[in-house]
Amino acid sequence: MTSGQQGSADCVRNGLPWWALAAAVVFADFLTKHWIRLELPQGAVVPLASFFNLVSARNSGAAFSMFSDAGNWSRYILIGVAVMVSVALVWLLTTHLRRLEGLAYSLVLGGAVGNAVDRWVFGRVTDFLDFHLAGWHWPAFNVADIAICSGVASLLISTFSAERPHPAAREGR
Repeated sequence: MTSGQQGSADCVRNGLPWWALAAAVVFADFLTKHWIRLELPQGAVVPLASFFNLVSARNSGAAFSMFSDAGNWSRYILIGVAVMVSVALVWLLTTHLRRLEGLAYSLVLGGAVGNAVDRWVFGRVTDFLDFHLAGWHWPAFNVADIAICSGVASLLISTFSAERPHPAAREGR
């Protein structure tokens, strides 16, 4: 391995790309939500295509507005869950990971932090991407939600594509 390849491998091992990706997700999520809050009044709908609207929605619940009618206590529970998940992901990112696992954990971490910050500062999450087609309508979502779903999908792919040790190798033969 050349020194350049070793430096690249060390960079991946020490987690720098994963921390940078998580930070980029938080930053992109913050900027897009901030822009929506500045430019669109709550409840606004801007049709951009026959299947896509830009909206200004506030979600006090979890994914897909679950627990939105639960009252203010759910805000603190959801923030607590996000903090616990984030701590676990930070720990996982300090271990030796396969690339797809690092990608998955950093995307989920960035999304969890992005939504937790929104929930802490504003009491709810700003959603603005609204897709609908042929009578089917998906709940509005944001950049953090995209990162979380992409991270979970990456983790599932990583889990199911992982090489399994041969049974003889496990038994020490």
